[in-house]
Amino acid sequence: MTVVEPLGLSVRDQALEADVQAGLAAVEEALIEATKSDFPFMTDVAQHLLRAGGKRFRPLLVMLAAQFGDPRAPGVVPSAVVVELTHLATLYHDDVMDEANVRRGVPSANARWDNSVAVLTGDFLFARASRIVAGLGPEAVRIQAEAFERLVTGQILETTGPREGDDPIDHYLDVIAGKTGSLIAVAGRLGATMSGADEDVTDILTQYGERIGTAFQLADDVLDIASDSHESGKTPGTDLREGIETLPVLRLRARAAREGSPEDLALCELLDGDLTDDARHAEVLARFREHPALEEARRDTVRCADEARAILAPLPDCPAKDALSSLCDAVVHRAG
Repeated sequence: MTVVEPLGLSVRDQALEADVQAGLAAVEEALIEATKSDFPFMTDVAQHLLRAGGKRFRPLLVMLAAQFGDPRAPGVVPSAVVVELTHLATLYHDDVMDEANVRRGVPSANARWDNSVAVLTGDFLFARASRIVAGLGPEAVRIQAEAFERLVTGQILETTGPREGDDPIDHYLDVIAGKTGSLIAVAGRLGATMSGADEDVTDILTQYGERIGTAFQLADDVLDIASDSHESGKTPGTDLREGIETLPVLRLRARAAREGSPEDLALCELLDGDLTDDARHAEVLARFREHPALEEARRDTVRCADEARAILAPLPDCPAKDALSSLCDAVVHRAG
C-alpha cells in the first residue's frame, strides 16, 4: 500500500501503486533536469524550492487521471512536469508579492536572494514549462495558456479586491478558482488527454480537478490557523500576520456584520491591529482556534470536497476512481 505524503492518500491496488510510484519518480527526475541551466547560479535558484520538497499534488492527479487511458503514454510524465513547473513559478512570484520570508520550511527565494532574482526565476520556470508543453502539441499549449490566463486573472482579482456590492466570500472563491483550481484542473485534463482517455472522462476529471483544487486551498486556509505544526510549509498564522483575508477571516467578518456579537467584533478589532506584534498575533490565533468561524470554514472545505467526489460518479468503477475519491478525504483530513 502506497501512502502519498503529506496528504496521507492510501493507494491499495498493487498495479495502481506501481504506476503511481513509477510515474512520480519519473516526474521528479524530469523536474531536476528541467530546472538545470548552463549558468550554475540559475540552477541553484531554480531548484531552491524544488529541493525543499512539496506535496506534488498536481503530478499525483496527472498520474491518477492517466489511469483512465494509457498511463504509460509518452505525454503523461511531461504534462505532469509542465503543471508542477508552472506551480513552482507562481510560488516564486507569490512570495515577492506577499513579501514572504519562508516557503516550504526554507527561506523564500526573495528572502535568500532578492525580489529581482525571485521574479526572474519564476519567469525562467514558466519558460521551461512552455518549452515542454510545446512538444505536447497545440491543444496542450492552448490548455496551458488558458489556465495561465485564469491564474493571472485570479491573482489580479485578489489584488484589487471585491467591487462594491460584491459578496467578499463569493469573490474569494472566484480568486481561488483562478489561482489554484485552474491549474489543478489542468492536471486532471492533461493527464486524461495525454493518456488517450475519452472526451467525457476528460471533462469529468477537469471538473473534478477544479473542485478538489478549491477544497485543497480551503484546507490550507484552515490549516494556517488550526495547526500547531508546520504542516502547510509555513509558520502557523502566517496569513493572519500578513493580513491575508482567507476564508476563516471572511466567515468571521460576515458573522460580525450579521450578528454583531461582542466576541466577533472584538476579534475583528484585534485582526485589524498590528499582527506583527507577537503577543497580539498569538492572542488572535488562540481566539480564532476556538471561534465558530473556523468550524464554518472547515464545513465549507468538506462540502467542496464532497462536490468533487460527486463529480466522479459517472466514471467506471476502478482503483483509480477509488483513489480519486480517497483524495477528497485526504484533503479534508488536512483541515481536520
